[in-house]
Formats: sequence, structure tokens, C-alpha cells
Amino acid sequence: MLFTVKILHIITCLGDGGAEAVLYRLITNDDRSQHSVISLMDAGKYGPLLAEKGIAVHTLNMPRSRVTVSGFLRLMKLIRRIRPDAVQTWMYHANLLGGIAGRLTGQRNIIWGIHHSDLVPGESSRMTILVAQLGAWLSSWAAKKVICCASRSFEVHARLGYDVQRMQVIENGYDLSVFQPDPAAGRRIRQELGLGADQAVIGFVARYDPLKDHETLLGALAHLKRRSSCPVCLLIGTGLDANNVILNRKIAEMGLTEYVHLLGRRSDVPALMNALDLHVMSSYSEAFPNVLAEAMACGTPCVSTNVGDAAVILGSTGRIVPPQEPEALAEAIDKMLAERTGPNWNDRRVAARKHVAEHFSLDSMVKRYRAAWLENSEPEMPHRDF
Repeated sequence: MLFTVKILHIITCLGDGGAEAVLYRLITNDDRSQHSVISLMDAGKYGPLLAEKGIAVHTLNMPRSRVTVSGFLRLMKLIRRIRPDAVQTWMYHANLLGGIAGRLTGQRNIIWGIHHSDLVPGESSRMTILVAQLGAWLSSWAAKKVICCASRSFEVHARLGYDVQRMQVIENGYDLSVFQPDPAAGRRIRQELGLGADQAVIGFVARYDPLKDHETLLGALAHLKRRSSCPVCLLIGTGLDANNVILNRKIAEMGLTEYVHLLGRRSDVPALMNALDLHVMSSYSEAFPNVLAEAMACGTPCVSTNVGDAAVILGSTGRIVPPQEPEALAEAIDKMLAERTGPNWNDRRVAARKHVAEHFSLDSMVKRYRAAWLENSEPEMPHRDF
């Protein structure tokens, strides 16, 4: 195939995270560039998926939050061998290492990617905070551009000292042919789980992580149980399964065992979104939470805590509540579920999908990233056959 340019992506890991999902969507929907990927760690979830699409994936197998000399030297060797037209890095550690390695190997067209918003002492590791601060000090030297996935990320990192003149926001984009209304798929999921067609069902798609604050969601469910209006809740994601002893104990202690289904990591998230009446996000730190837009693209309204760009994603189609307030979250869930049998519920569902289509299209994201990669790099020279 003839490609205009070669783009090298350097990412901290390829696990089950939001930035990794955006990387996958971006490069599998850009057929005008030759993409390759370097993971500082292992192949994770997305490495094999990218390889299936014919995209070269290299792994450095560095330990989490540690840099090895051998891994860094291999990173430099790969950059020299690939000779990309642009280096796109993803997340703090990859920004720092990719920026330094890129500059040392003669690269100048290095674009950093920031996919965090607030850095929370005690929750964000000290190493992550330190690497983010180092990034601020080096951003003027190591990065030609700094792409933030959310307006909130831009604001936070500008205050942290990142070079504002190099920063821009490119919101995440979504494939509406994958995330779309599919009532039949939703019915299949409900049948699989033994849930009735008219039963109130909410869910949260997110890995088990302190920042996702599943405890606040459980607290909201406990409030609703005391009101005798507790819906079934599906918790979907890595670590949300029978092996999570701590979470299962909390669920039992709160008397929620019959209401909460732990489904673990699933590959059929669009079908699961269609099985929900409402998607509820209880996080207390996010940048641009993909799951909200994915649920909305399926026609599933959302309730979310007011973190990152959640309010921007929801627009007027859902409800926003303060983080770490179980009673406020319970109230919003209750009010939204009360609407589902009313005359305006379908209008809300349609509006949710329309909002995503109009503001967060995949095509727009791909075009804006390409513009960032190709600016001042003579992108329209005759095609080269690599």
C-alpha cells in the first residue's frame, strides 16, 4: 500500500484503558498513514488487536513505573530504524521517554499526548506526579506540540507549567457504526443475565481503580435500596469479578449482593451498553471519559460525576453531580430512571446519540491528528512506497 507518511506511536502500555482505546480507534481508521506502535511495557489488550490489523507492535517490557537502560536503548534503536515522519506519544511516561529518545535520535516532529486531568495526591502515584512535572519542565524542548484530550486537561497542565503555545485540544472521537442502538443485542444480554425486559438496569464500564470510585456508586445503591428503588447494577471491566475479594466483601456488607452483577472484562461492550437503561459514572478524576460518549452513542443516557470534560460530553442529555457524594448520585439515578416510562425518554435517548455524532465524530478526530502530525512537514509530497 502507498502511504503519505510514517507515524510512530509510543505509549506507556497497551492495556484496557481509555488512551489505549483512542490510539486503537485512531490508527485503525487512518488509512493514509503507515502506523507503528511501541509499548514501553507489554502488548496488553490492544497489542494483539493492532497486530491483527497489520500494524507493527513493538514491546519493551519495562516494569511499571521503572525505566531500564536496555529498554531505553532499544527505544532509541527502534526510532532510528523506523525513521518516522512524526512521533506521537501517549501519556506521561511515554511523553517523557519518547520525547527524550526522539530528540536524541534527531527527531523534531514529536507530539505529546496528555490523557489525564487532575493529579490527585494519595491516589495518583508520586512517580506519576513527578513524571508529569518533569514533562512540564521539558515540554518546550522535547515536544513540538502537546495534544490534550480535554479542555480540563489543557487547563490543569497549563497551570502545571506546560508550554501553552504548544498545546491544543483534540477531543476523542467515536465509531458510531460500532457504538449504536441495538435493542436485540440489549435483549440478549438481559436474557443471559436473567433480567426482565422492564427491569431497571444501570451499569458502569470501567476497570477497578480507586479513581473510578466504585464505592460511591455502591453508596448510592445503598441509599436507593433504603428507598426500595434500587436498580440492578452491572459493573463491567478489569478487576470487577468474583476474584475481587475486597469489592465482593463491600457489596455483601452493604446488602447489595442481589443487585450488583460483577461481569469482569468483556469484549461485547456495545451490547452491554444497549442492555442498560442508564450508564452511571462515579469517578472522581477523569480527563475525557470515553464510556460516557460510548454509552450515549448507543442511545443510553448517562449520569456522571462532574469530572474532566464529563459535562461537555453529556451536554443537556444527562445529569451531572458532584464527585464523592453518594446521596446526590442516588438522587440523580432515581430521577432519571423515573423518566424511562415517560413520553420523553426516547427523545432523550435520540438526543444523546445525536450529541456524540455532532461533537465527537471519529472522522473529525482523525483529521485533526493528521493535521497535527503533518503541519510544516511537507505532507503532500509524492507518495512513497515503504
